[in-house]
Amino acid sequence: MKKNNLKVIKINKTKSLFNYEKKVLIKELVLGLKLGYFDFEKEKPQKVKFNLEVNYQDKQPSNDKDIKSIVNYAKIVRLIKKLVKNKHYNFLETLAEDVFDELFKDKRIDKIALQIEKLEIMKDCSSVGIQISKKRSHDQL
Repeated sequence: MKKNNLKVIKINKTKSLFNYEKKVLIKELVLGLKLGYFDFEKEKPQKVKFNLEVNYQDKQPSNDKDIKSIVNYAKIVRLIKKLVKNKHYNFLETLAEDVFDELFKDKRIDKIALQIEKLEIMKDCSSVGIQISKKRSHDQL
């Protein structure tokens, strides 16, 4: 019996040796927001589309009874909505930096790929926008 108990202990110890690489996907979040450098863009909100890939690492599997064990996509969507609610951004790039700053407060997150598109600004294009990836520097840890 003792040998079987030892094997169980070894199995449990090896479980903690795994590293999970997880990714939260948010596709085609469309919001009306105040955005743009030119005067005509400041007159009224415009439709803007967000696509995000949020990479994070964890040493434990997700706990089905604890929402804090995951990076919650609904929380990310709420955060973006809150950022743009009462603020005018001149540039997509400054909006992206604010999104990065908020999301990287979660220390598990190590990389974010963010795409933001203006959907109604140029009549010859279905959208124009930016795509930026930002990765946490592990030199700072």
